[in-house]
Amino acid sequence: MAGLPFSISLFFGGFSVKFFTDYTNLVLIAIVLISGGLLLWPTISRRGRGGLSAAEATQLINRRNAAVIDLRPSAEFAKGHLPAARHLEFAELQAKVAQLVKNKSNPVLLVCQNGQQSNKAARIVQDAGYAEVHVLEGGVDAWQKAGMPVVKQGVAK
Repeated sequence: MAGLPFSISLFFGGFSVKFFTDYTNLVLIAIVLISGGLLLWPTISRRGRGGLSAAEATQLINRRNAAVIDLRPSAEFAKGHLPAARHLEFAELQAKVAQLVKNKSNPVLLVCQNGQQSNKAARIVQDAGYAEVHVLEGGVDAWQKAGMPVVKQGVAK
């Protein structure tokens, strides 16, 4: 055991554990724990955030063909909505949740004006058995502030 780069001596008679008492090893353990925490931070912080940014939503739509469901009233939807968004008012969601998409494993992106109704709707959609439900953080307001296009009566702006 003398040739080992670190000193682990575990004797079943004397119970001597030098590994955790050596200062160098404690520093290495701390570095491993901190770096592991930093690697996990994006996953942990996303859970608390509760939604996707406009850029993340665009990637979800383009790469995974997410179904975009706009929950705003008809008048607001007509003023401008995300490209390829389907309209379904929040009040009708409970009755029509089974008709959102045919395959419940496909991602669903819920959109409202500012993100509040979408968060409420996400629970309803998840309870209906949809595997992957996302919310556009900040809603259409944030989408437009990010400079993303909206469609108004068939014309992109």
